[in-house]
Amino acid sequence: MTDDLDTLSVNTIRGLCMDAVQRAESGHPGTPMGMAPVAYTLWQRFLRYDPRDPIWPNRDRFVLSEGHASVLLWSLLHLAGVHAVDPDYEVLGRPSVTLEDLKSFRQLDSRCPGHPEYRWTSGVETTTGPLGQGVATSVGMALAGRWLGAAYNREDFPLFDFDVYALAGDGCMMEGVASEAASLAGHQRLSNLCWIYDSNRVTIEGHTDIAFTEDVAARFLAYGWNVTTVADANDLDAVARAFHDFRAEAERPTLVLVHSHIGYGSPVEDSPKAHGSPLGPDGVRAAKRFLGLPENEEFRVPDAVRERFAQGIGTRGAELRAAWEKRFEDYRASWPTEADELERMQRRELPDGWDRELPEFPPDPKGLATRDSSGRVLNALARNVPWLLGGSADLAPSTKTRLTFDGAGDLQPEEHGGRNLHFGIREHAAAAVANGMALTKLRPYWSGFLIFSDYARGAIRLSALMELPVVHIFTHDSIGVGEDGPTHQPVEQLAGLRAIPGLLVFRPADAGEVTETWRCVAGLRHEPAALVLSRQALPTLDRTRLADASGVARGAYVLADAPSGEPQVILLATGSEVSLALAARDELAAEGIGARVVSMPCWELFDRQPREYRDEVLPPSVTARVGIEQASTFGWDRYVGDRGALVGMHTFGASAPLKQLLGKFGFTAQRVAETARGLLAAGPEAAP
Repeated sequence: MTDDLDTLSVNTIRGLCMDAVQRAESGHPGTPMGMAPVAYTLWQRFLRYDPRDPIWPNRDRFVLSEGHASVLLWSLLHLAGVHAVDPDYEVLGRPSVTLEDLKSFRQLDSRCPGHPEYRWTSGVETTTGPLGQGVATSVGMALAGRWLGAAYNREDFPLFDFDVYALAGDGCMMEGVASEAASLAGHQRLSNLCWIYDSNRVTIEGHTDIAFTEDVAARFLAYGWNVTTVADANDLDAVARAFHDFRAEAERPTLVLVHSHIGYGSPVEDSPKAHGSPLGPDGVRAAKRFLGLPENEEFRVPDAVRERFAQGIGTRGAELRAAWEKRFEDYRASWPTEADELERMQRRELPDGWDRELPEFPPDPKGLATRDSSGRVLNALARNVPWLLGGSADLAPSTKTRLTFDGAGDLQPEEHGGRNLHFGIREHAAAAVANGMALTKLRPYWSGFLIFSDYARGAIRLSALMELPVVHIFTHDSIGVGEDGPTHQPVEQLAGLRAIPGLLVFRPADAGEVTETWRCVAGLRHEPAALVLSRQALPTLDRTRLADASGVARGAYVLADAPSGEPQVILLATGSEVSLALAARDELAAEGIGARVVSMPCWELFDRQPREYRDEVLPPSVTARVGIEQASTFGWDRYVGDRGALVGMHTFGASAPLKQLLGKFGFTAQRVAETARGLLAAGPEAAP
């Protein structure tokens, strides 16, 4: 039943939203005001969440997918009294969002930025803003919740049964990533997932009728969702009934379709301006008069409203968390190994002996594709890291990412504890779902062809922005794809991935470097990684003659030096081109030219090394340098310098057998040696 204090609480949220946007003279007031009753009802009556411990593992998750409405979340975090958490996951004794923070909405260093930012403001479950990303990520959270329950719940110890709520708008529903994720959620029958669709029928350009006229409810019914409708967002009792309906649904995810009005349906009109611009001083005063709020008082929070939140979500959440912590202590006494795993998982720590089965690969001139060696290393690692799981965008036989050891199983509606997840042909959703799983502290990976990393780029970027240790695995790394032709041959993708701040991009040269790459990646806590692997076989290098592959940890290392130890020219390469550089080195050595070969599997790690190490690998005095990579040459100049040369791709590829392509585009030992000779002949003062 709705009472006067509920109405005052909802209108207080609206007042805070109006005031914050108006003071910033920037932001979106309409959606926060229109959806305030829904958000209030969810938080006050249903959300199992303790504001004093916002990282409690079995908390319900609330995702604001329409991130432009961030001021709604900031108001909720403030009124609920959510506490801050530090980077080491320790709860601090200060509020996550103070009233002063709200007053500095969208300002430099504010805890209330323009869109929700994970790791910046406690209580934000995921970074949102790019529409569709939040709802797609919520599918990963719900899948992770199901997996945790299947893997760790025991009779009398139901540790994990949390629900995931995501508030989305018309824009989210138009984005393809949301459709991909909704389809997957329907297949997985994620009854712990509830999307709240704010159907206000207004976007930046105007009424949605200009571009979006489909029957969303029918679409979700076809996906296999339960759909329930709330005719008026202001009807708190109807909203509550919809959430009760969600909780009663045991077989399907739920879409709560809420009809709302920008600006809550009174003096502010349903218009693009109200959606995306401050109301203006007169508009704010008019709205406050309509709501019964003091029109000349800013950021007003009555004590009774704070008490209402404390007595609702505050008391309920504290009781639920305390009961869960008592249950976990009892669980620890009966299941100490599993309890230890859960605690390590929450801290992003690895189990003891996690690397004891990582394979070593003997020298082999024929070798194997790095996708094949990666598959073997991944299986060895996953056997000893029980919460490492994932799959591919319908390409596991090609990406070699299937876990094949006994008990791995498939994660399906009938088997929530499986370790192999079939994402289907949904690259963008796969990356977003992996983000959601990582946010729930699992160690997820997903895979596809490198060319299709473009389809997932938005979610890959967010994994870096959120500092999530997601593993993005890409195979078919170059024109080595051969006959499939330029549509499947990546050229610019490596440069594009390397341009993302905080993403570690690895392109290993052989099976030994693959093992060391996974050793680096397994220990990451706050960084995602992209593994770029070959389809074609690469020689497994003889490390008794060459440097140890442990140099991968430093990003680049001297693999083979000039016979005299004083190189005249340096050959730098990644992946399949490292063997090519070694062959060119031998050709040059036969002519008395001393060449050093540097393997550069991870530029980002090399750039972090001390200047002394970088100068040791790439002596400034040696200006004759050749960079070799079957990809765009963009970015290589900072390693070869303005007196160096590049053997790379300057066009798209072509459809032909691999050997013909290598000849056509110059990826031969002879071409590399010829390029090196040309640099030496030109002399140190000449630029090519």
